[in-house]
Amino acid sequence: MHVAKNRRCRGIHTRAIEKFSNPTAHCWVFRATVYKTSQSKGFVGYGDADPSNTSPLVRGAEMRVAETRAVNRALRKAYGIGLCSVEELAYPFAAETWRTRPVLPRNGDGSSNDQPSLRDKLCLLIRNYELDPTLVKRYAADFCGTETLREASRDLVESFVSTISQEAANNRAALVCKLNSYNQPEEVRP
Repeated sequence: MHVAKNRRCRGIHTRAIEKFSNPTAHCWVFRATVYKTSQSKGFVGYGDADPSNTSPLVRGAEMRVAETRAVNRALRKAYGIGLCSVEELAYPFAAETWRTRPVLPRNGDGSSNDQPSLRDKLCLLIRNYELDPTLVKRYAADFCGTETLREASRDLVESFVSTISQEAANNRAALVCKLNSYNQPEEVRP
């Protein structure tokens, strides 16, 4: 999207190609058209995604991945960009690439390239259960007994991720209600 903004793209139109999509199997095909100017006929790109060609971290979001791939292809055609985007790499290839790289800890959270970080797990949980990230952060800080989540130890954060995952799976409505209690100003909250 930076390319579109920097090059003053006039517009982008996307649509799912229903004939080739199968929502129940999480298989999606999108068509994107990029308009460089108001008189442009447009540059078309197609994108597809299904569980076999996406990372496990984005399972359930294949529709958005397919749309992103289509937009990226159309943008590359419109602006003559010869490199592919990360979304173009099929998951097995991308996974193999990560496996062959040296395993280094990320961001001091003790995770490596082989396993998603706690932050990634939490982000995925927020996305899958459509939770408010700000309220989840407040709940996390309260759960860990710290001012911010960054101040909490890895063990506490790990415990929080496990707890909120169970709460979301068991009763999402109750979790949302609990999160909404963190929406009140600090001095009013019980």
